[in-house]
Amino acid sequence: MDRNLAAPDLEMLAEAAWWIGRLGACIAARERAYVAYMGNAAHPQAAMVALALTKDCFAKREVQVAQGWLNSAERQLQQVQESVEHGYLARLRSVIAFEGLRDFDTALAKAAQALDIGTRFGDRDLMAMALHDRGRVLVARGQVAEGMALVDEATVAAVSGEPGPMTTAIIYCNTITACKELADYRRAGEWSDAAKRWCDRQAISGFPGMCRVYRAGIMRVRGAWLEADQEARRACEELREFNLSYAAESLYELGEVRLRMGDLTMAEDAFRQAHELGRDPQPGLTMLHLTEGKVKVAAGMINRALSDESSDRLHRAALLPAQVTVAVTAEELETARSAAQELDEIATAYGTPALAARAAGSWGELRLAEGDAAGSARHLRRALHLWQEVDCPYEAARTRVLLAVAYRAEGDEDTAVFELQAARTTFERLGAVIDTRRAIEQAGPGAETARPPAVSEERADRTFMFTDIVKSSGLVEVIGDAAWPDLIRWHDQTLRALFARNGGEEIDHAGDGFFVAFKEAASAIECAVAIQRMLSDHRRSHGFAPQVRIGLHTATAARVGPGYKGKGVHEAARVGALAEGDQILASRETAAAAPRFVVSAPRAVTLKGLTEPVHVVSIEWR
Repeated sequence: MDRNLAAPDLEMLAEAAWWIGRLGACIAARERAYVAYMGNAAHPQAAMVALALTKDCFAKREVQVAQGWLNSAERQLQQVQESVEHGYLARLRSVIAFEGLRDFDTALAKAAQALDIGTRFGDRDLMAMALHDRGRVLVARGQVAEGMALVDEATVAAVSGEPGPMTTAIIYCNTITACKELADYRRAGEWSDAAKRWCDRQAISGFPGMCRVYRAGIMRVRGAWLEADQEARRACEELREFNLSYAAESLYELGEVRLRMGDLTMAEDAFRQAHELGRDPQPGLTMLHLTEGKVKVAAGMINRALSDESSDRLHRAALLPAQVTVAVTAEELETARSAAQELDEIATAYGTPALAARAAGSWGELRLAEGDAAGSARHLRRALHLWQEVDCPYEAARTRVLLAVAYRAEGDEDTAVFELQAARTTFERLGAVIDTRRAIEQAGPGAETARPPAVSEERADRTFMFTDIVKSSGLVEVIGDAAWPDLIRWHDQTLRALFARNGGEEIDHAGDGFFVAFKEAASAIECAVAIQRMLSDHRRSHGFAPQVRIGLHTATAARVGPGYKGKGVHEAARVGALAEGDQILASRETAAAAPRFVVSAPRAVTLKGLTEPVHVVSIEWR
């Protein structure tokens, strides 16, 4: 970093570092800018830098350091006449009161003060943020129509280009957060699309990591699980050193996606990591344990999560449907009734279709458990209509399964089968493996007649990668059982980060190996080389890293749900099995896609189960 930069240049450097997710460099530049401004006795500018550092340190969860910078900003501004900087201080106080303390009255008062100062000084950025802050506080208080009107007004201004890029990023993030809490998925999707158009006009890929977190959530509820999985992984990689709260949220989203896909091991690992970073893993972890049949564990978790009755009502609205489902399963119908009643009251207060769908679905589930099939069907039909209205296919399909059970209890077998056909078709299209199976099991006799026609297979050209730790049993003996889980966790996180960075799509993770698909062979080779080099570097710097073998093969395969099948997949797996530790083995045609890497002379090999030989080469990565 140039030691001769002036304070304004240091601020520009800090903002550039922020946009590429380098928070440490951002903070270092701002600290130098603060000192430089103080040297010139320019107290208002120094205060603005101190306010930016306050937010940076809160993002790193360095609360006391953040408070110190906030105190410094206030002290600087006490020494000067009222200026626009006082408005930014009031705005930050509003955010802290709202997000940290849930003190809505103080938050509204400070937002009004910021808006007044911004208006008098003609600062469009401050005006937009203060207006937006007032809107989201009103939404949290239950004044949804009034609040969202202000949120929409401020967000229109942001994505139309009136404020600067940083202000646009802040407003977009807070808008999607408000939409998510309200379960207003349609509005969230519209604003996400608008923000993407704004990013395209600015020639940037998106807001640092945070944009991916929100897009992942929207993709998940809309049923685009593979895309959501990739967005969540990339967000986590970008945000681990930038904002721990957002990184935790990306891990939670990953857990939700994998839970729906039926990958319970990976879902639990994602929820665990989210919890370690401070994100309550509910209701996802509760539903995972319920899926595993651990009803008492699930009940304990969701009941503890809801034990704080003073928590935000919108947060409780996300937890209560899980409590109803768990309580019904445990035959604790009074608990289920209490949860359904509270959820209904919240849905009525906030008035969004998705909240109403949750409430109607919970009443339908409870009525079914009580033996009121006709009443259950009425509630479930309403829930189904609302889920379809907001384009949530997974929730709609789960509702259809319950509706089929209600119809069967009424003696309407034909309609029950009809609903099962629709539910199973959706589950198979989404790749919901466990739900596909249980849709039939829960419905009882005759369900097999509901099997829909086979889903058409989409064929695609992909380069498949198979990785595996060599001699893992021996490694366990060397490092011990206690250290092995930590090594595997590091191995998995390292490889997944490299998959995401190179555009790889994780298809399966069994034991200590991965199955990954790439659209481009060159990207797969670059990823494989990066893996081996990363392991080698870690071995030199830390004294140890596992030996991994990698196999690559390009082929046309059929896309089925979240995976691929066909001869090409088997060929790729066999190529991987032939590789040795620290080796990248690829079919000759695949290796030709990255001519900058040296390869060995090709050799013909006969792969198990295949008649035609395949020519393979070893890619030199050192």
